[in-house]
Amino acid sequence: MTTRAGETFEIARAVSDIDSLLTRPLPEAGPAVREEVPVTEEWALTMDRGLLLAPLWESDSFTGLYDFEWEAASEVGERNLAALVAELDRRWGPHRSVGMRVPINRKIADEAMPLLFRTLCDGDFLGDLSVWGPVDPAGPAAGPTGSRWVAVSVNQCDGDAPMVLTVAVTDRPITELDD
Repeated sequence: MTTRAGETFEIARAVSDIDSLLTRPLPEAGPAVREEVPVTEEWALTMDRGLLLAPLWESDSFTGLYDFEWEAASEVGERNLAALVAELDRRWGPHRSVGMRVPINRKIADEAMPLLFRTLCDGDFLGDLSVWGPVDPAGPAAGPTGSRWVAVSVNQCDGDAPMVLTVAVTDRPITELDD
C-alpha cells in the first residue's frame, strides 16, 4: 500500500506533487532509501542516487473483482494516467513512450540495467513510461542546466493488487533500453 490509498485522483494535486519533486534535491549517493509511514508501512517515497520515485494515486484492491468489474476498475487507472499525461504534454510538450519489456526481461535474467529501471523493477512498477525531459526544475521551459527527466506510469504488481500511478524524477536521461 501507498500513502495515496483511499484518495480520489486529482490532476492538480498530482501536478503539484510532481512540481515539488522537481525542486527537491536529488540524493548524490545510494543505496536506495524507502520512506514509509512508520505504523502502517505505507510507501511514500523511494530515493536513490539522482532519483526520486513516488506514488501519485492508488486504486482500491481488485480482490473479488472479475470480468467486467475488473476491466472497469482497471480502466480507471488508465484514464487517470491519460489525463495526467495530457496535462503534462500541455505543460512540457509531447511525451516519449519508454517500454518496460526489456527491463523486465533483464530483471528476470538478473542482468545489469540503469538505476531507474532497476528501481522500478525492484518495486514491481512495471508499467510502460511516459517521459518528458529535460525539463527545468525552476519552471516549465526545457534547458540543459539543472535539468531533470520525469516519467509517469500506472500498473499492478498482480491481479488482485491495487493499481498504482507513480512518478519518477531523475537527473539522468530516460531512454528505451536495447534488447
